Amino acid sequence: MKRLINFMLVAGTVVGLTSCEKYLDINNNPNQATRPPLNGLLARATFDAALNVFRVSNTSSYYVQYLASPNPGGATDIFEPIDASSSWTQLYDNLSDSYDLYKMGGERGATEYQGVARILQAMDLIQIHDLWGSAPFEQAFTGEFIRPVYDDAESIYATILNYLDEGVVLLGQSGSTITLPTDNSDLIHQGSVENWIKTAHALKARMLNRVSKTSEYNATAVLEEVDAAYESIDDDAAILTFDIRNPWAGVALNNEQLVLDGWLSEQFVDAMDGTTFGVMDKRIDKIATLTKFGDYRGTPNGVGRVGSGIDDEESYISRQGYYSNDEAPLFIITYEEVLFIEAEAAFRSGDKTRAYAAYLKGIRTNFDRLGVAAADRDAYMASDVVAVGEGGLTLQRIFDEKYKALFLSPETWNDARRLNYGYTDFEMPANASTTTFVRRLVYPSVETSRNGANVPAIDDNTLRLWWDQ
Repeated sequence: MKRLINFMLVAGTVVGLTSCEKYLDINNNPNQATRPPLNGLLARATFDAALNVFRVSNTSSYYVQYLASPNPGGATDIFEPIDASSSWTQLYDNLSDSYDLYKMGGERGATEYQGVARILQAMDLIQIHDLWGSAPFEQAFTGEFIRPVYDDAESIYATILNYLDEGVVLLGQSGSTITLPTDNSDLIHQGSVENWIKTAHALKARMLNRVSKTSEYNATAVLEEVDAAYESIDDDAAILTFDIRNPWAGVALNNEQLVLDGWLSEQFVDAMDGTTFGVMDKRIDKIATLTKFGDYRGTPNGVGRVGSGIDDEESYISRQGYYSNDEAPLFIITYEEVLFIEAEAAFRSGDKTRAYAAYLKGIRTNFDRLGVAAADRDAYMASDVVAVGEGGLTLQRIFDEKYKALFLSPETWNDARRLNYGYTDFEMPANASTTTFVRRLVYPSVETSRNGANVPAIDDNTLRLWWDQ
């Protein structure tokens, strides 16, 4: 409770305040304060960076079939183009806050705040880049342009890498006039410069790995970033402070109260219960609810519920689940993700010994994080499907295990596209509105209505982004 109260006190100092003029803003109240306190701005920007991951995941989790709609023909479930205006607006609002944080930090000589601001900007830019590709950026935050032009996707990608590098440099400088607070003003790393630097390297490893299908891919460069990134789950970028509860807990609670949501997909349940791989993965006990039949049952994407939907005939994310209880962490990037990035990059570089060690460590780390009994963990890791040895390791194995360890992470949709949706036994949803898998989002109405002259004319969500050719 103290953590919640502290957050509300800090964040409350910026509620109702405006930062620099945002091109999405319609009205400007001259009576509002325009220079929020530095720590209040930091609290809001770190909070919303994590919330934006949830917002994106609440779409991407249907594309990778972690979740399924309880209703037949749900738009996201069957790959209909969706209007993600809310996610677009929240991402740009937080980019504006991070822009202000960087600018205000510079005015005050607070280089540590500037370094964090650059990393926060990169976090939100990653989501925009991965969802839409080209987007407004260079003209979007100065207040000079009502209808900013679009930066191409590859230049946004380069900006992400540059901002992560700049963040590391700024955080490594001495003499910051104001040091990062160790209280809940920094909701992600509580003022740990060391962990912010590790997060920058983790995110850069992710983005260098993103281009595995292009000529730009460099496994050695990926591994260099991995080496400078996380060393344990204590380094994760995540928040533990919420207005009321973790938003996935809100989804689970809604379902309990018959606002149907958080239904687990048949694809995910089959991957966990032994149907797909022939071995029971007891991590499912820490994620899903049991049905009234005493087992786990997923809902096929595109089909919807088979019964009333209120009689526990299928499995949902659990109110007591590791990822979906009230105080569950909301992750931006984790140690497990870094380990699987390492496994993939090492495999691609030809270092099968390093790849296999990282692959096994990624699995073990996730079992231990979720609190699965050691005997169940060891039985899974000793199974023929997992203990394949260095010679038996494949990219398919790495991607399949990463999919399970990064439950609800938007990053698995990026992986799905890099793998051409090649997760084991992965199929198109029933009643799909497209003939192939979704590869991007179309631009939202909030953007086409305000900046239509600059918006790329894209209405096909199966068109591939530049890194997914």
